Amino acid sequence: MPTPVRRLKTLLFGRALPSERLEHERLNKKTALAVLSSDAISSVAYATDQFLFVVGGAIGFAALGYVVPVSAVIVGLIALIGVSYRQTIFAYPNGGGSYTVARENLGTGAGLVAAAALLTDYILTVAVSISSGVAAITSAYPALQPHTVALCVGSIVVLTMVNLRGVRDSGAAFSVPTYVFIVMMLALLGTGLVHALLGHAAAAPAAPLKVDPVSVRQHALRPVTGFAFMYLLMRGFAEGCVAATGTEAISNGVQAFRQPAPRNAAATLMWMVTILAAFFLGTSYLAFHFGVMPTAQQTVLSQLGHLMFGSSVAYYALQYSTFALLVLAANTAFADFPRLASILAHDNYMPRQFGARGDRLAFSNGIIALGGVAVVLVVAFSGDTTRLIPLYAMGVFVCFTLSQGGMVRHWRQVRGSGWRWRAALNGVGAVATGLVAVIQVVTKFTEGGWIIVVIIPAIIATLVKIHRHYGEFAADIRFEGQSPILPLHHTVIVPVNGITKAVAGALVYATTISDEVVAVSAGTDPAHAADLEERWNAWDIDVPLVVLPSPYRSVIRPIVEYVESLRMVSPGELVTVVVPEIVPKRWWEHFLHNKTALYIRTALMFKPNVVVVAVPYLLGHAYRLRDLMEYDLDLEDEAAPAAPPA
Repeated sequence: MPTPVRRLKTLLFGRALPSERLEHERLNKKTALAVLSSDAISSVAYATDQFLFVVGGAIGFAALGYVVPVSAVIVGLIALIGVSYRQTIFAYPNGGGSYTVARENLGTGAGLVAAAALLTDYILTVAVSISSGVAAITSAYPALQPHTVALCVGSIVVLTMVNLRGVRDSGAAFSVPTYVFIVMMLALLGTGLVHALLGHAAAAPAAPLKVDPVSVRQHALRPVTGFAFMYLLMRGFAEGCVAATGTEAISNGVQAFRQPAPRNAAATLMWMVTILAAFFLGTSYLAFHFGVMPTAQQTVLSQLGHLMFGSSVAYYALQYSTFALLVLAANTAFADFPRLASILAHDNYMPRQFGARGDRLAFSNGIIALGGVAVVLVVAFSGDTTRLIPLYAMGVFVCFTLSQGGMVRHWRQVRGSGWRWRAALNGVGAVATGLVAVIQVVTKFTEGGWIIVVIIPAIIATLVKIHRHYGEFAADIRFEGQSPILPLHHTVIVPVNGITKAVAGALVYATTISDEVVAVSAGTDPAHAADLEERWNAWDIDVPLVVLPSPYRSVIRPIVEYVESLRMVSPGELVTVVVPEIVPKRWWEHFLHNKTALYIRTALMFKPNVVVVAVPYLLGHAYRLRDLMEYDLDLEDEAAPAAPPA
């Protein structure tokens, strides 16, 4: 019968799925677009803001004159990355993540750099997406701003629980918000472009902008020169490049698609790039045309929504869908972080627990770890997107560069049909993304980017340390099977504190594994020790009792020292400590009993040639070891032949 905990787990996460259901958990193109593209598409909600925050903070509304050209350059970069990754999908149909491509073509070192950068980026994806989504809601409801951190943490917890239900269930949950956002963005951009092209006045905003769009455009086009301004533009470009984050997710997750997986993944990638490019460039153009600058209270999308829809239902639909997509955009990281962690675990660079699938065929340990670290990050930065953004996108462009560089080497080695132009395309992509990576490191370093420069090497060092441990572990336990197995002298120790059914059960088990069984008791109370010895002698079970002196009233130390003394007398001595352990029936009853058995097991766990065995005595259960022993004796009495009549 399922326990209450098991029933609650089934209610929250669903029934456990057998391994053969894995193929049915794969995604079609429409669902995959929601699961794996939400990160990239959702960047529309903050990419334009970030450019204008940086450049506008220095030169004011003049920044609007540069938002469209810079956005166009970023869109061209996104298209180049998308086409490059389309080639990667067909070259690595089992999943061409940056780690895999870099490791196989550029060596282990490059692969670890890519892995560390990706792990960092996935964590930041969750933090940035969640905080941006909450910012969309607090823009519509300013009274919620004091509760930003709580809203962020709650969103991460819900997202973690949904992902623990499995890929298909999470995909179904995320499809609706993604497509609602796409529809609302099409409505927003369509309405805005009609107003812009036909010269119609936009709807009155809820909080009217005290800016004349015509004068803004004229002022914005005034030339500004100087090295300082070029550096400022590069800084704004680096911030705006957050729009490119998430474009590698589909290439990483080819195995999540239904067959034919490479073709479906490539088609979904092209859909994603097209939608992202259109939305990002359209948002930047409308911000320029209508003179919209982001503020601490309202995002660009929120102001554009007010301009196009007023305070109608459509405006709130836009904000709610933006919030939902930004929160769910973190699902890209929840889909790819556990998968990358499982690959690293199979390569012995991460704990092996990350390579195991849970009840719902998801990599549960990776999902939980990602959610936990993201919560810590959001709390540490108070859910402030502008403080998190400088840390964001730096690692992903390092991954882009290593992946594209690895693909150049791949094509040069394969030399198949069209390998030259394919290598050239990936080469251009590597150079472009490499330049962006350099720009980001230089321009973001003093704004918090130095943290990433420190964290990535630290993660690499940790991965190398884990790999070294597993190597030493494998060498230490390797057994060729050619040396004989020599028997050892075996003594069994049973710690006791009285004569109980739990102790009797432990002694029954101990006598089945050795002829030399010794009961030991820590003499913390002389009167109790004397009484125990008297009762033990009266019990007369042919098992000696040794009372260990304990002047400082310690129970654990005398037992550990006694076991150590046996090992010192005979180096080949094998000591088994059989610990009787009482297991209460109800969970809350555990708090009413001490954990001496647990402490004994823990103290002896790291002693060589010492085996610790727990013999549980289940309170409140009908069949226990002592009862079964008495039941067997009854059966023997019944089976004995009847005595002949006198």
